[in-house]
Amino acid sequence: MSDDGEFSASLILKGGGARVGLERIALLEAVASLGAISAAAKAVGLSYKGAWDGVQALNNLFDEPLVIAAPGGRGGGAAEVTPHGQAVIRAFRTAERELGAAFARLEGGLLWTLGLRTSARNALRGVVAAIDGDGVTAGVTLSLAEDLRLRASITRRSVEDLALAPGRPAIALIKSSFVRLGEGDGENRLPGEVVDREAGEASAEVTLALSAGKTLVATARPGDPGWALAVGDRVEARIAADEVILAVD
Repeated sequence: MSDDGEFSASLILKGGGARVGLERIALLEAVASLGAISAAAKAVGLSYKGAWDGVQALNNLFDEPLVIAAPGGRGGGAAEVTPHGQAVIRAFRTAERELGAAFARLEGGLLWTLGLRTSARNALRGVVAAIDGDGVTAGVTLSLAEDLRLRASITRRSVEDLALAPGRPAIALIKSSFVRLGEGDGENRLPGEVVDREAGEASAEVTLALSAGKTLVATARPGDPGWALAVGDRVEARIAADEVILAVD
């Protein structure tokens, strides 16, 4: 119960391992209604960047994009909620009504808390395609899309604790500072196009569009090859397998 004696509940819609809460559903609905991320951001009280990040996170956490958007900066850019996204909205609102009615019989006040939250800048949903290695360390290949795979190096004990096996959904968590642009070693080499760059004096956050509607965020610093990248540039992101963290429900 909450501090004032009212019941509270958490509604999290799960779809194939992905989670989405009320704030992101409201963002989806605004995009569907207004046809642009910038307009949707204003409607739900988010900054343009916050809304764009929310859309990217949704597309990364589902096996099909929920929103197809053309980056247009704060001035606009068309955006469309896909049929899969519309289905997610309907499923969430149906569950919300049913759960709300059940709790209303117990107590009038409900506190809805929201979705998956992590300090890692990148959260990419996929399905375990293969596990190899017979020693202390195992290599886990995660299929993010038909032509997009990511490899993680974790301990055998972690494989057992997470009950990982081919076909099991999992989420790859990657800090943006672990993503190197156009340089360095790394078992994972993912080609992409720069769709956003936000820079300060000491660092820049660079967002790459990968295939299948997925995105990847990297941190670049002055002197790094990625520092000079601009929107529209193509570059290869490199990530070491032992810097990929796997999570399951």
